[in-house]
Formats: sequence, C-alpha cells, structure tokens
Amino acid sequence: MIFFIKKRNIAMLIFFLFIVILIGISLTSKAIVTSSNNNNWGLSYKEKNTPPIANKPANYLKQYNAYYIGDTSNKEIYLTFDAGYEKGDTTLILDTLKKHNVKATFFLVGNYIKTSKDLVCRMIDENHIVGNHTNTHPDMSKISDINALKKELTDNEKLFYEATGKEMSKFYRPPQGKFSEQNLKHASKLGYTTIFWSLAYVDWLEDKQPTRDEAFAKLIPRVHNGSIILLHNTSKTNSLILDELIIKYKEMGYEFKTLNDLVRNDISDI
Repeated sequence: MIFFIKKRNIAMLIFFLFIVILIGISLTSKAIVTSSNNNNWGLSYKEKNTPPIANKPANYLKQYNAYYIGDTSNKEIYLTFDAGYEKGDTTLILDTLKKHNVKATFFLVGNYIKTSKDLVCRMIDENHIVGNHTNTHPDMSKISDINALKKELTDNEKLFYEATGKEMSKFYRPPQGKFSEQNLKHASKLGYTTIFWSLAYVDWLEDKQPTRDEAFAKLIPRVHNGSIILLHNTSKTNSLILDELIIKYKEMGYEFKTLNDLVRNDISDI
C-alpha cells in the first residue's frame, strides 16, 4: 500500500514537472515574439570595419523612406549629432567641423532651438543640415496618430523658422531610436526621410564620459562604408576628440558626405 502511494506521488510529480516545462516553453516563445517586435533601434557589430547587423534591414526601411546606412560599396560616411540641449560643447564642435570643411547634420529638439538660437543660426550659416528631432522628444513608438506625429514635427519646424527665417530640412530622427512601422509610414506620408544610424557609442552620460581611448576603441573599429554616425553634442569627449577623429577617418580613406548626398545617390539594393 505504501509503495503504491509513493508510485502515485512520483507520477503526480512527473506530471506537474511536465506542465511547468510546457508553461516555460510557452512563455519563452512569447518572449521571443516580443523581442522580434522590439521597437527600439538596435545594432550588432560582428566584424571590424564592416556594416553592423540592424534589427530592421535597409530594404525594409526604404519602403518607408527611411535609412540607417548609406552605400556600402563606397568609402563614404555621414556625420550626425543629436542635440536636446546645450551644455557648452557645440561651439568647439562647430569650430572643428569648420576647420576641416566637414558638413554634418544636427537633429534638434524644440528646447534646443528655443535656448540656443545663435548656435542654430551658425549651423545654417556654415551650411550644416538641421533635421527634426521632434519638439518634445517623446517615445514615438507610442504615437500612432498621424496628427500627433505631425504636431511634434510641425511645432519644431515653426520654432526653427522663427529662429532662422528658413525652412527646416525634411530629415527626421525618432528620439532614442524608438519607432513603429506606423510611425515610419506616417513620417514618409508627411514628406520626411527618417534617419537612424549604423555607428554610435555610449557618449551621452554626463557623469560617466568615456575617455579618449575608450571613445576611439568604439569609433574606429566600428566605422564602415556608408556609416551614418550618431554623436551627441552634450558629450565633452566628442568635442575634444572630434578633430583627431576626423583626421583618423580621412587617413582611413573615408570621405564625409551629407544626408542630401545619401538621398540623392540612393542605392536601391544595399
């Protein structure tokens, strides 16, 4: 009798474990699906000086007039800066760009335009592109209504026009790289080209700025043909290394191009 009970208990335990395993597999599958639908822009760097693997391929993005990389058959790179606010480093960045005759794109939010009009005007005067980083820097993956997206973009355009008397370029970068397919569709419908990036590093933490060597350890091995480079204007490190970085890239044979060049020379099969 005791032996029968023990056998029954063992059978029940095995059955219970089997149910737990099935639940675990189910949850894992759901997690994988969630991960594949992740709306955060992401890159995986595999080999030195070769294009990274993006979580959305170039041809997928192109159907929505969006890019993360240029022509990978040419040694051309595109320098971009995200600017949410001014910390005192942009002047040196602009000085360095002027010294090397390199034209960049600055993606600005409304706060930056309001508080840094002189620098915004200098960007235009020195023939840099100013792109739209939205007015209030929201999570764009949560904005599904085209009118809400339009307001974020047009409010920023108005601030830019008031500050410079010029129209803002129709380049748009989703804050923090957060996006959705619907967001990409709407931006394209509104006449915008969405720009992500294929080269970036952790440069935005004010209290944990990378050293020169740490910065170059990321920015040199990761550069590749067609790189769209994202740097932040609030990084003291970026402002101090930019002169040397531009020299190094040129020594590696890279030519600096603008986002206008990227769109004008669009290659359909990257």
